[in-house]
Amino acid sequence: MLSWVRTAVSLIGFGFAIVQFLQHVQHLPGALPAAHPEAPRYLGLALIAAGIASLLVSLSQYWWTVRYLRSDPYAPIAGMTQEGKHSPLAAVAILLTAIGIFAFMAVLLRIA
Repeated sequence: MLSWVRTAVSLIGFGFAIVQFLQHVQHLPGALPAAHPEAPRYLGLALIAAGIASLLVSLSQYWWTVRYLRSDPYAPIAGMTQEGKHSPLAAVAILLTAIGIFAFMAVLLRIA
């Protein structure tokens, strides 16, 4: 799950950075007008959406694995009980999903 979260953070951050950087470059004095001025925004939105999707997939995969390890044949071996604690990484993934949704909306509505 950690690799999913790392990749998702990179996608979200890179998508947001592309939008911000290329918007500022377009407004520099002497810059040629872009052939497709909305392309950086669409690319940024796609990268942010991919990051959010990968976080959701990782959370789904994590919960499926926990449920599997809590099943009868594996619970004693895995040390998983019904009252067992979840990884703090799941909370981080949920928080990053919310941040990614905020970044997506900020780019979509041109807040940032």
